[in-house]
Amino acid sequence: MISKLTHIDAQGRAAMVDVSGKASTARRAMAEGYVVMSKETLALVEMGQVEKGSVISIAELAGIMGGKKTSELIPLCHPLPLSKLRVEITPDKDLPGLHITAEAKTTGPTGVEMEALTAVSTACLTVYDMLKAAEKSMVIRNIRLVEKSGGKSGEWYADSLG
Repeated sequence: MISKLTHIDAQGRAAMVDVSGKASTARRAMAEGYVVMSKETLALVEMGQVEKGSVISIAELAGIMGGKKTSELIPLCHPLPLSKLRVEITPDKDLPGLHITAEAKTTGPTGVEMEALTAVSTACLTVYDMLKAAEKSMVIRNIRLVEKSGGKSGEWYADSLG
């Protein structure tokens, strides 16, 4: 199994993958996650009645900032020149809570899945931080890669969570 893991060398040690011989291609990744909360807490967000400020605007910005720092947070990630990093947060009354998505793009020798996932994770944590005074029992869930394109493996799409 160790030989199949790209971040483990032949001796079983952690190693950053050498991408110097890989062709630069356009790469894109989409990730998503959810913050589930009470209807009352969601109403505070939607009415703009959170003391710390606009939860959605601040968490979207935090997600972008987090995604840009991925290589500083995840030890074996390459620093990438991102050409796009967009975070979008949408209220969902059926959860109830917030649905968070991130899209990352680059042209290079390695993918941007981790940047999209880090952006979603950072945005989810920021939502929690901004709302914890109102509700400590919120749940962050289902952070996952939704789709990716580019590189040798081409396009990939996640199955529905059902």
